[in-house]
Amino acid sequence: MPKVTHEKHKAGDFFVDYEEKVFEDVKAEAGQKALVTFHTVAFEGSIGFVNMLQATRLLRKGFETSILLYGPGVTLGLQRGFPTLGDEAFPGHLNFNNQLTKFMAEGGKVYACRFALQALYGHGEPSLIDGICPINPLDVLDLKLLHIKDNAVIIDTWTV
Repeated sequence: MPKVTHEKHKAGDFFVDYEEKVFEDVKAEAGQKALVTFHTVAFEGSIGFVNMLQATRLLRKGFETSILLYGPGVTLGLQRGFPTLGDEAFPGHLNFNNQLTKFMAEGGKVYACRFALQALYGHGEPSLIDGICPINPLDVLDLKLLHIKDNAVIIDTWTV
């Protein structure tokens, strides 16, 4: 077997160039909006958390940013904890809660479909993280249509 002759990687080494940015840093123009929709189950993959980070980035770029939790996406907005609410049972257990709370604290809006919340997942409005606005299921489409009318950036996320 050939002998490996390069030095071992160590903590602090870079594998890629993190400094080079290929595209300009786009910022929102006055009044621009963004909507990120989530139709994904909490803890079933990384897309829910990744798009929360994307929504936060859009907000910090100056976009008036909203998150829509519908279908299984409402599970991202539920209060969590074990053994009591707010207790982190394992590292990362409260990632969704913490990120949504941070997003709202920075001015972002989060909406959750009442139909999915109750009919699909058996929760009521008190189960939501403080600050999340529950909406009528008929508002789900209208929220998206209003963003389309405003030429908003829209990121739709579906997982099955």
